[in-house]
Amino acid sequence: MRAVMVYRVDYGRKTKEPIGAVLEMRQTERAHNYNDLLRLARRLFASDMADALRINIDLRHARVANLPELTGDLSAG
Repeated sequence: MRAVMVYRVDYGRKTKEPIGAVLEMRQTERAHNYNDLLRLARRLFASDMADALRINIDLRHARVANLPELTGDLSAG
């Protein structure tokens, strides 16, 4: 699982402001990973259609999340 940073880009001032992260839960690379993550980020962080065009993600600096793996044994013993 990787955490991918989401940015709001100001094209006039040529700056980008970090606004959050989305988690990529796919174990293998697929054909549309970037587009799917960008679509998810725009759905979560954009307030309207004009703002959605300013939302961008950066896969180069993706962090690996250190979350515990789920096991089949759920007994509390």
